[in-house]
Amino acid sequence: MKKFTQSKLHNKNKKIMINKIKFNGSYPKIEESLNLLNRASGLIPAATQTLAKGPGQYVRGIAPVYLQSGKGCRVIDVDGNEYIDFTMGVGPLSLGYSYNKVDIAIREQLEKGITFSLMSPLEVEVAELIHEVIPNAERVRFSKSGADATSAAVRLARAFTGKKNIVCCGYHGWHDWYISVTDRNLGIPEEIKNLTFTFNYNDIDSVLNAIDSDTAAVILEPVTFDEPREGFLHKLRDICTEKGIILIFDEMWTGFRMALGGAQEYFDIKADIAVFSKACANGMPISIITGKAEIMDLLEKEVFFFTTFGGEALSLAATKATITEIRDKNVTAYLNNYGKIIKDGFNNIADELGMYYVRAKGYNFRSMVTFDAEAGNPLLMKSLLQQELIACGILWAGFHNMSFSHTKGDIEFTLSAYKNCLQILKKAVSENNISDYLKGEPVEAVFRKVGSFNTKPKN
Repeated sequence: MKKFTQSKLHNKNKKIMINKIKFNGSYPKIEESLNLLNRASGLIPAATQTLAKGPGQYVRGIAPVYLQSGKGCRVIDVDGNEYIDFTMGVGPLSLGYSYNKVDIAIREQLEKGITFSLMSPLEVEVAELIHEVIPNAERVRFSKSGADATSAAVRLARAFTGKKNIVCCGYHGWHDWYISVTDRNLGIPEEIKNLTFTFNYNDIDSVLNAIDSDTAAVILEPVTFDEPREGFLHKLRDICTEKGIILIFDEMWTGFRMALGGAQEYFDIKADIAVFSKACANGMPISIITGKAEIMDLLEKEVFFFTTFGGEALSLAATKATITEIRDKNVTAYLNNYGKIIKDGFNNIADELGMYYVRAKGYNFRSMVTFDAEAGNPLLMKSLLQQELIACGILWAGFHNMSFSHTKGDIEFTLSAYKNCLQILKKAVSENNISDYLKGEPVEAVFRKVGSFNTKPKN
C-alpha cells in the first residue's frame, strides 16, 4: 500500500497554518486529508467514487483531498482550509453549495418521506416543468445518473430504428456501449466494442465515415469547449433526418447552463432525444430523459427502463426548486456574464505577460484553461498553476464551472491570483524547469477526450 505524505519541500522557512482565501504565503496543512487518503488506499479502488474528484487530478502532497463543507462557492477541507471553488462538484452545483431555497425544499420533503411504495406527485409536477422549459420534451422520464440516461437513450434508439451501431463524440458515462471506445475497456466483449464508433467534433466528413446503414444513433455533447462551425449541428440534424438515424444530445453540461432549455434552445435545433443531469438539481442525484413521443412511448411496454430510485422524492424536490430558481432569477444570464469576466480576464492577463501558450477557451458558463505543448508539458504547467492557486485559497482543476454564487468579488480576487500565479508559471517555463517548481506529484492524465480518440475506421 502506497503511503501519501505532505511534501516537506515547501515548508522551508514557512510555517504551516490553516489557509484562508488570500495570498497565504504558504501551502495549506492537509494532514487529515492525507490520513483519510491513506485509509482509503487498498480499500477503495482508485480511492474515489468519481474520477474527476480523485487524488490524481490534483497535486499530491499540496492539494486538499477531502472536503467537509461548502456554502455558496466556498468550501472548507477536512483540515479547515477555505477555498473559492471553480469545480463546483464537477458540475451539479449550478446555484451553489447549501443554496437556501433548494435546501428548504429538500428539508420540507424529508419531513414527508424520501421513497414511497407508490409514486410521488413530484414525478408529475417536475415532468410538467421539464415539458414546459425543454424544447421537444414531449415525454419525460427520470433516473439517477448521466450514464443511466445516455444508455436509456441508446437503447431507445436501437429499439425505434431496429439498427445496432452507435456513433458518438464526447464523454457519455461508464456503460459498455460507450467505454468500449476508450482505453479503459477491459471486461467488455469484442461484440460490444464492434458496435460503437466515434467521430470528431466539427468534422462532418468524419461523421459520414463513421455512420453506415446499420447506425441507430448519433450521440454527442452539443458543445464542450469548441463552438460549432459552419452550421455543424444543423448539418448533423439534416444527416440524421435523411438517413433515419436518431440524434441524441447529451446535455449534462449544457442543460440549464447554456440556456434554460439547453443547447436545443440556444442553437434553435431539436434533437430526437435529449438527456440531462448535473445542473438541474444543484447537487442532488437525478437524470432526465426527454424526447419525441413516438420514440419515448416505447418505454410504455417495449423497452424496459425502470429503477427503484427514479422517483426518489428529495431529488425531485431539489430539481423543482432548482429549475424554478434558474428560470425566475435568469441564472443562465448570470453564469454567462460572470463567466465572460473571468475567461476574458484570464486571457487579458496572459496576453499582458506575453504567455501565448496559455488560454481560457469555451463558452462563458464553463471555460477551460489550455496549455500549448510547445512551451512545455501541459500537465506540468497545469499542476504548477493549480499548486500556486491553492496557496491563494482557490480550488481549481483547470475549469471555470460557474455558479450563481460566484460573486464579483470572487472573480476579482481570482483574477488577481491568476496575475500572481501566472508570473510564477512564466518564470518556470522560461527556465525550462517546471518540475523543479512543483512541491508534490503532478496531476495525472485521464482517458477523457472530446475528439480524435480511438476512432474506428469504417469497414
